[in-house]
Amino acid sequence: MRKFNPNKNIIIILVVVIIVVATVSITAANRAKDSETNIVQSAINDTVSVVDKTITAPGRWLSSGVKSVSNLINTYEENQKLKGEVDQYDEVKQKTKNQAQEIERLKEELELNQTLTSYEKVTANVITRSPDTWQDMLIVDKGSKDGVEGNMAVMSQKGLIGRVMEVNAHSSKIQLLTSDNKSSNHFPVKISSNKGNAFGLLKKYDVKAQQLIASEIPDEQDIKEGDVVQTSGLGGNSPADLAIGTVAKVKTDSYGYREAYIKPYAQMYDISVVTIIQRMAGATE
Repeated sequence: MRKFNPNKNIIIILVVVIIVVATVSITAANRAKDSETNIVQSAINDTVSVVDKTITAPGRWLSSGVKSVSNLINTYEENQKLKGEVDQYDEVKQKTKNQAQEIERLKEELELNQTLTSYEKVTANVITRSPDTWQDMLIVDKGSKDGVEGNMAVMSQKGLIGRVMEVNAHSSKIQLLTSDNKSSNHFPVKISSNKGNAFGLLKKYDVKAQQLIASEIPDEQDIKEGDVVQTSGLGGNSPADLAIGTVAKVKTDSYGYREAYIKPYAQMYDISVVTIIQRMAGATE
């Protein structure tokens, strides 16, 4: 049996320690020199890296998915909020536009009333205008309780638009000049020119040209484009000198009378406020 030699074992251990220290020192020196690991360390590092990626990948994917869904939800909510704000902006914009148009109409009606100081009148709002009878009539919110009577002339904006055809206590029906009702009351008119006045009867409307037509004008009367057309008051149903429009062109009919096509002062298709002419100021009933 071999005898245990402690001195020999100590020498072997010292040699191993020296070799290990030398190896570590050389490795550290090489790493400091060129920042490269040795083959063993590189293999260990790569293995650890792969294992780490494999273990943490599902967590990263799950975290990324949750974050994407959260971002998507936030984006949707922001889009809905912005959409609501845009819709609200459009609504406010349209409301402002409508109010501006209404103010403009009221200003025009005020200007009209300032030119009608010689007449007793009442201002009314349009409350009904059916698409089926848009060209024929409308209903306003003033009636007999306000002094409105049948056959009274009705104006809007800057000119004549029609006549009262039916009166109730708190509303009235207005027949428009654009109506093709041949049985309606027509307006006697006068056309003022440099050589005097020509008289005729306003009783037709050209839908295509959007012009009123005054007929039965004697041929000897000199009228031309641009002459002013007003009510003559000769029929007894309406006061004189209510503005209607200006002559756009003149034609001769089959009976030898001339027809004057009149561009109306009033905009016939957009009426919200009207002025009903009751009588001349100071006139007795």
